[in-house]
Amino acid sequence: MRTTPNANRITIGIFGKRNAGKSQLMNTITAQNISVVSSVEGTTTDPVKKAMEFIPVGPVLFIDTAGIDDFGELGSLRVEKTQKMMHTTDFGLYVIDAANPEDSELEKTKVLFKRFNISFIKVVNKIDTVSAEQLETVKSIHPDAVFVSAKTGENIFGLKDVMIEKLRTKVEDPTLIGDLVDYGANVVMVVPVDSEAPKGRLILPQVQMIRDCLDNGIKCHVVRDIELAEVLNDLEKVDLVITDSQAFKEVSRIVPKTIPLTSFSILFARQKGDLNLLLDGVATLNRLADGSRVLISEACTHNVSCEDIGRVKLPRLLKKRLNKDLNIEVIGGKDFPVDLKDYDMVIHCGGCMLNRKGMQTRLMFCEESGVPVTNYGTALAWLNGIFDRATAIF
Repeated sequence: MRTTPNANRITIGIFGKRNAGKSQLMNTITAQNISVVSSVEGTTTDPVKKAMEFIPVGPVLFIDTAGIDDFGELGSLRVEKTQKMMHTTDFGLYVIDAANPEDSELEKTKVLFKRFNISFIKVVNKIDTVSAEQLETVKSIHPDAVFVSAKTGENIFGLKDVMIEKLRTKVEDPTLIGDLVDYGANVVMVVPVDSEAPKGRLILPQVQMIRDCLDNGIKCHVVRDIELAEVLNDLEKVDLVITDSQAFKEVSRIVPKTIPLTSFSILFARQKGDLNLLLDGVATLNRLADGSRVLISEACTHNVSCEDIGRVKLPRLLKKRLNKDLNIEVIGGKDFPVDLKDYDMVIHCGGCMLNRKGMQTRLMFCEESGVPVTNYGTALAWLNGIFDRATAIF
């Protein structure tokens, strides 16, 4: 992997009414023709994304969205997609047309920004289309806005300076294990190589865990489960073993009780969301009954195989261990219900493909709906009878 995954980038959403110049603004900021620009209202239909290095902030992801004021059957779907982009947005630009400064959608959008904890800047665009006198009137209406012309480039650097100043205050994502083990510690990562393992490479959680070890001066040893016992015998001291959740039972049998053990999924759940909430949610597994509705949610999409953890292994283990006739629904990708009241429980993946904001938003939806939620790793640890051991390090 040569580029920072989108899940580890600051997500900057560009919002506003149709024809406010959102697409032109994104093109000008990124210095690339990413979005289609037209004078026709509603040109942008689906969110357009562009990852870039935003110096000196670092890696960011810009998202150009459809007009928040679209209407009609298709328009409503576009607005819904735009609002979904807020679920993962860390910072927003709300774009206003200088020729139409009385923006009826601004207050509605500010309510959504507050709900999803999005700090934002108002950007009055197209200042090249109004007179100096009109511009003064617009400034009196939006005194806290940044005034630019995306078409001519006027004050784009001023906008970037304001963005940089605002983004400097964003807190970096927590470490995965840097606060759990000491500098120089030995960590063994167990990576089963089965049909789910991609040919010639590691999956994202494994790569990110290795990077986190390197960032924190932790010595990491990556092994298959079949060589685990040999490696544990070779190393004088092992401070932590991290395993793929689906290998929990076998790995727990091999690793001595004196060595802490947990999973990639649990560590990501801790970094991305609220581990205490997910640990509390495990207790619900014991309360599920015949007919209980369980939502299993994955943040990514991939080809399903006979060894798929979310669609095959976890549902099979749930029914076997609980001996209940459960109604299990599995969803993947960016689709996640806002209203979860019809479910008795949600089991979510570690969320390596989601940014921290996206995972926290999903947990917020669960809490608002009063639905218990837990994580693949915590659920699999409980189902395999090693929950206390897998969470003891926390």
